[in-house]
Amino acid sequence: MGGHLSTLEENTMLFEEMRLTCTDFTEDVVEKLKAKMPLALQKAKGLDFIPYTVRDGAWQPGPCDGICWWTNGFWPGEMWEMYRLTGEESYRQEAERAENMLDAAFVEYDSLHHDVGFMWLISSGADFRMTGNDQSRKRTVLAANLLAGRFNPLGFIRAWNGDCVGWAIIDCMMNLNLLYWASDHTGDPRFRKIAMAHADTAMRHFVREDGSCNHIVIFDPETLDVKEIPAGQGYAAGSSWSRGQSWALYGFALSFLHTSKQEYLDTAKKVAQYFISQVKDDWIPRCDFRQPAGDDLKDACAGAVAACGLLELSKITEGKDAQAFFDAALSILKALDAHCTDWSNDYPAILTRCTGSYHGNDHNIAMTYADFFLIEAVLKLRGDTFLFW
Repeated sequence: MGGHLSTLEENTMLFEEMRLTCTDFTEDVVEKLKAKMPLALQKAKGLDFIPYTVRDGAWQPGPCDGICWWTNGFWPGEMWEMYRLTGEESYRQEAERAENMLDAAFVEYDSLHHDVGFMWLISSGADFRMTGNDQSRKRTVLAANLLAGRFNPLGFIRAWNGDCVGWAIIDCMMNLNLLYWASDHTGDPRFRKIAMAHADTAMRHFVREDGSCNHIVIFDPETLDVKEIPAGQGYAAGSSWSRGQSWALYGFALSFLHTSKQEYLDTAKKVAQYFISQVKDDWIPRCDFRQPAGDDLKDACAGAVAACGLLELSKITEGKDAQAFFDAALSILKALDAHCTDWSNDYPAILTRCTGSYHGNDHNIAMTYADFFLIEAVLKLRGDTFLFW
């Protein structure tokens, strides 16, 4: 057929060239994962909860909501990642055990909210796409319907429950992927249209001109007028919570992958450039990029999420942009590996300098979802093209 290579083919070739430049680093981390994760798995066996963090060398559950705790999909997702990395059945079996445990959350229901994408797309959704398990398909479609049911027709997916009627948060950019999957799987465009309506609202009301982001926007649920923009999990109103930045960075990149809408790619690039400008000194994100000078509170999880987003951006952008995004992702991952990990054989988690919220008491802790994104980034560097999202 001849002719020039398509832009997609050229981008794919460039990404392959870039990732092959860091094979030694990638394989070093892979070997550490293979040595470390059997311990993580062993310490989870027989627990009646899904691991979230670590205390005194043992797994601990989330602090509230029981089986409905929003991160409970990341542990089975992590197990599916290790199954892809090693092919070992023990990881698949643990992923399936945790997925079955999550069924109880559908019965609880009242504690479920916007994070059902985090809970089921990377657990049952990954199971179905890898194995064809029909029960997993049903779980994932049910979760998508629950998320779609939270849509306010003015253009946003409601966050949380109780009196949070007009609340929306930047984290939900990652949950939209459950809706994109549902449209692709069922052929029903409603899921995709809901996701895009929320993403469009997030572009207008969450992402600032400089690429920084709000965490929470409270709308009038009858008019979409903005009532308040509180600090959320960041330092203060108008500041820049780094994990919120990473949710936006990766979330908009994924929305572009699912829809090909150019504005989503442009937004992801703008957020990415801001993120890079804030971490380039040591490549480990502060909890909030606008926290007081001299405050050393970090969030390794924000770095792991952003690295995944930057690697995806390096696949779908061209030339200098692609190289800059790739180099930033690799710099973050190397910094996390060097300064924020515990690779010992007596501690079940990997990333340790994680922060739940600036004003909370969950500082310098481990979180399973941080490890999920670290392993996801390593899989990308290895050339695994399976997209959990």
